[in-house]
Amino acid sequence: MKGKYLFVYFCFLFFNFSFSQNTYDILFPGNDENDKCQTCFQIFNQKPEEVEFSIVREQSDLYFQVNDMEWFNRLFSRAGDGLAVDIVPKSKYDCSIASVPVKEIQGVLLKPVYSKTLKNKLEQNDNNVYQVNLGKIPKDLLDEDLEFNILFLSNKYLCRYYVIYDLKAYDWDLLDMGMYLDELTFSPKQIQSLDQQTFATQEKALKFIIPFKKNQTTFSKEDIKPIYESLRLGDYNIKRIKIKAYASIEGIVSRNIVLQEKRANSIVNAIQEFQGPEIQTEVSASENWVEFFNDIEGTKYEYLKPLTKDEVREEIAGTVSRQMEPILKNHRKAVVELEIERKDKFSTLALNELLSKFNLEISKRNIETAKDVQNSIFERIKRNPKGLSFLDKMIIPKEKAYVDLLNKNAAFKYLTDYTYALITYKELQELEKLAPNNAAVKYNLAAVRIKLLYWDAANVQKTDLNTQIFSLKDYGIADADISRMLVNFHIILSEYFLGQGDHSSKANSVTYVNSNYRKFKSSNSDYLNLAQYFNKYGDPSMAVDLLDEKARTIDIDEDLLFYYLNLTLIDKNLTTEKSYRIIMLNAYNVNKDRFCKLFNSSYKDGVTFQLLENAFLRKTYCENCNN
Repeated sequence: MKGKYLFVYFCFLFFNFSFSQNTYDILFPGNDENDKCQTCFQIFNQKPEEVEFSIVREQSDLYFQVNDMEWFNRLFSRAGDGLAVDIVPKSKYDCSIASVPVKEIQGVLLKPVYSKTLKNKLEQNDNNVYQVNLGKIPKDLLDEDLEFNILFLSNKYLCRYYVIYDLKAYDWDLLDMGMYLDELTFSPKQIQSLDQQTFATQEKALKFIIPFKKNQTTFSKEDIKPIYESLRLGDYNIKRIKIKAYASIEGIVSRNIVLQEKRANSIVNAIQEFQGPEIQTEVSASENWVEFFNDIEGTKYEYLKPLTKDEVREEIAGTVSRQMEPILKNHRKAVVELEIERKDKFSTLALNELLSKFNLEISKRNIETAKDVQNSIFERIKRNPKGLSFLDKMIIPKEKAYVDLLNKNAAFKYLTDYTYALITYKELQELEKLAPNNAAVKYNLAAVRIKLLYWDAANVQKTDLNTQIFSLKDYGIADADISRMLVNFHIILSEYFLGQGDHSSKANSVTYVNSNYRKFKSSNSDYLNLAQYFNKYGDPSMAVDLLDEKARTIDIDEDLLFYYLNLTLIDKNLTTEKSYRIIMLNAYNVNKDRFCKLFNSSYKDGVTFQLLENAFLRKTYCENCNN
């Protein structure tokens, strides 16, 4: 149930053609494609998931690369079966060109290479994959930014035309159920694509929004104090502040940005006054086009939505902007995210000193003090997860009075490193015998059982587990937390029923997940996992619907927003909707470079510049990214 691939091969099927350039001896099936391409279609439909292919460039030479010799031989079994490359330059989509003509062959077509030559010249390289030369890039294109589309020929008929989209693949998992320590504590895992090898951890993150009054540029400690106190930060230190400040869209761009940066920095200075340790800060500012276009929908100003930014500014200059103030005043704000960590009561003690103090407090039966020392030990181990074995040196009697301490040790090991799942499972089973009515132990045991069922790593019975989850209500576990577990249970059932070929039961589990995920608060990684689940087991539109509303909000997590773009950029119907521009502007505001990079070549860490063939995408790209 994990995301696997960076490359998605997207296929266009052709019916009727007219070409102005040389297409050599390639034939076009027209309305007879089901007949002419039947063999080719069948081989592609039976292609194993693990089979991958691509075009590789080595200076001026182009090679077709594939990782499965058997599939390659099946595909090119007849003399007329072959390959050709369509070389597409990015200059074709230059923003200075009024419009991009839509053609069946996008660029410069190389002469086809057929079965006999393909098999004779196929070589195995050092990476244990096979490649064959398909020709050279014409000299006049060598200095261009290029992409290479693949034409698959079946008995000389064009049956598959592939554009390679470099879409980031994301790991996915069950929704985070957390574990009870002193309270329900969730994993610090953040969204990351599979090509990222590291991820940032955080103790706890709080997000809130501060509105700005027109022409206000400074905040005092007293202005921030009510927010600070409402967040109950007395037991925590703020490690990092991230502020995205937004200006309303009227006025001069440069002035708007400077104004917002001043406001954001004044918030940082006001918060810094509450604590001694210096706070790391990250401040950015932009104009709030996202909420502007959202909020004029259904009003008399809706006619502004299709206009460019400059056209909107010109249209509302003067009297109109004053009339729009009831709308614009809501767009001046800052989204503030605080990364915090619990204050360490024993920060001056070394880890070995903490261990000695913990064991001393246990011997005196000072359980509450021992809990504080235990938390300090956890903080030190978080910085070095390999130190989990250190917990074995903590001398805790296997008695009912110490169950909370024992439970915290077991749960912390599991939260820090999932490879401890079976060990934690056995420890929690022993604790359940000591304290059969302990709610934290009951919850943690159910959470680990669900994960073990997901991994098929223990003999967990589905019927028994379902009963155990429902019974948590008897021990005071919140309905929302039980609902989260039941959603995870049905995510697991979906995979099980699909494997059994029971599509009706699988559909029922998908319906259950779709009807119940709103009963609890979800993190950004939860939304990502749900979207990928719906995309695989339900319907891709369910994944889009899940994220659509969030994608239009300015406080959406950056990685989640770009995952939504991953889902939708190649959907030509969706991207033509007027509201899709709002989402693209949101992504641009969140991270300009990352957004514009999507339209780079698939060979330069973009999705593909051929997205710019879509007039709606090209308009937003040229308005914002064309430097």
